[in-house]
Amino acid sequence: MDAGRKAVVVTTVVFACVHNAGRSQMAAAFFNQRCDPARARAISAGSEPGARLHPEVVAAMAEVGIDLSSARPQKLSPALLEGAGWLITMGCGDACPTASDVARDDWALPDPKSQPMERVRAIRDEIRGRVAAFVAENRL
Repeated sequence: MDAGRKAVVVTTVVFACVHNAGRSQMAAAFFNQRCDPARARAISAGSEPGARLHPEVVAAMAEVGIDLSSARPQKLSPALLEGAGWLITMGCGDACPTASDVARDDWALPDPKSQPMERVRAIRDEIRGRVAAFVAENRL
């Protein structure tokens, strides 16, 4: 490597909830929209992944220009956390695996499943605000 060039480290943030069908998917999408992919990226997973995203979540995210129609829930595993800088949980608590070298935070957010659209929008907007604050605080 040239003496004047620094290695770029990409920070990986894992957002996790129980079914990976709502909150964590929204958080990862907002994070990836906001951050430079050369510096940081987010993935989402669940302790007990569902079969598909909640339709009300897909609809609420489409309202703000984010297409989650092809997103699929995935299992949160120690292998998925390998190399991650952060694990942010949303409702899976102790059921979420962790790694000793991963910073951790928990965002107490309600599950949007089967909620009226007004409530899903409020949860979406709270997640967007938390992601923005997290990105700013961690200079990502």
